[in-house]
Amino acid sequence: MARRLLVAMIQLLVIAAVAKKVRIPDHLDDVVDDEEDEEWKMWGKKAVSKPVFDPPPDFTGMTPDQIQAEMMKRHIGPAMGFVKLRLDVPRSKEELPELAKKWSRLLRTGGIGARVTAVDLNTLMFTLDSGKETTELKDFFLRQPEAYEVKIGQQAFRRPGDPPLEVVIEKRKLAKERKQEPNDEL
Repeated sequence: MARRLLVAMIQLLVIAAVAKKVRIPDHLDDVVDDEEDEEWKMWGKKAVSKPVFDPPPDFTGMTPDQIQAEMMKRHIGPAMGFVKLRLDVPRSKEELPELAKKWSRLLRTGGIGARVTAVDLNTLMFTLDSGKETTELKDFFLRQPEAYEVKIGQQAFRRPGDPPLEVVIEKRKLAKERKQEPNDEL
């Protein structure tokens, strides 16, 4: 066994001695390193996208809602808004923070940097780091069964066919008053 080990070590030494030694000179001014392409140089760096100049459209003939929609497309900074939840669903104070946490995590999973917090039993507030994502955020909230209306700035968004929140509140108030009226019939 020892003899085999000795023979193997001698063979390795002979191979190492026979192998051509590579010597790298210190003077490398005439060497051209063209192995790195642009993709290699950019590896590991954050992608920097150059903002494309998108001139605003001609606002003449547009309604204020159309103008605001065009301006929201070009919004870059942080944004904030509110989500009004469906009024016909009873909820507890404990459910709202859980719902806010769930939506925040789902948004983060989708790559949208938004934070959602509970304000009251029917309202959640959200803050968005990049205003460019307001359209995706609005669409996300309106796809959730618990949400009724999304307000970003002065603009309110609802599912098609849903009446404004004020109309729903007024209808609920009238229905409540009708239930409380005493019957005067004999």
